[in-house]
Amino acid sequence: MFELTLFIILIALLFDFLNGMNDAANSIATVVATRVLTPKIAVLWAAFFNFAAAFGFGVHVANTIGKGIVVTEVVDQYIILSALIGAVIWTHGCTKYGFPISVSHSLIGGLAGAAIIKAGFNSLISSGIIKVTIFIFLSPIIGLILGSIFMIAVTWIFRNSSNRKVDKVFKIGQLISSAAFSLGHGTNDAQKTMGIISILLFTNGYLGSEFYVPFWVVIISHTAIGLGTLAGGWKVIQTMGMKLTHLKPVGGFCAETAGAVVLVGTALAGIPVSTTHTITGSVMGVGIIKRLTAVKWGIAGKIIWAWVLTIPISGLCGALAYLLISLFL
Repeated sequence: MFELTLFIILIALLFDFLNGMNDAANSIATVVATRVLTPKIAVLWAAFFNFAAAFGFGVHVANTIGKGIVVTEVVDQYIILSALIGAVIWTHGCTKYGFPISVSHSLIGGLAGAAIIKAGFNSLISSGIIKVTIFIFLSPIIGLILGSIFMIAVTWIFRNSSNRKVDKVFKIGQLISSAAFSLGHGTNDAQKTMGIISILLFTNGYLGSEFYVPFWVVIISHTAIGLGTLAGGWKVIQTMGMKLTHLKPVGGFCAETAGAVVLVGTALAGIPVSTTHTITGSVMGVGIIKRLTAVKWGIAGKIIWAWVLTIPISGLCGALAYLLISLFL
């Protein structure tokens, strides 16, 4: 039992590492695209703040993942292992081919797919699924609106300033906004792994009679996602930072600030959202203020298709993994 639990925790940390790799684009794409930081310095910067997010933001999202998606009586270590396998397969494939996806939703899809195979659709907690589904659509829309508002406000405030002065101000501003976004990314995304490890420990009787998230789980989860960000999914970074739209420091600042507001707000509310959805919406919001054609809608369409397919495909992978594992039980 202990050996299997330890193995599943290692798979969870692998998932967390891949999360950091795919979502490195979310944390650093804008600051790299605007040439405020070099790619290597940018991943160090983002990785540090991903880890720093372990202190001070609570574990509300982890609690939602741990006990808000699937009925806890249904969950066992094989469900968790299957969910992680489904999420790892989809996340690794998308990172390899440069598609920014919601790693959060790949985990939720894997968990739901495995649970359905074991106990049917009644094993899903409808309120939790509805909350996640709503924010698949809301987080990019809110990001787009906030990105547009910030861009309009900043453009008006600096309307009489030279381009050189604006660039100088927002090169410094982008360091602050990218740090804030990385904090939001770390606190929202590392909590998915915290939730899955904690429910594993709870299911196997290591947490006692009440579910909670141990502090050592918080630390190892943030460490894994920070290391993944440090490794960087460079193809995804190119897609997000250089192909979606052209950014200057002022645009990067507005996009990152909008994304940070959404991520920190939803993390404190316990809503697991996609950092990818959020920053993509924010970047598009900044782009359309210049003109609609500033956004490369063909690239945006491919990203959206990857979003749409994430939950069903990772759910299918999770379901197949559970079926295979069941053959050996």
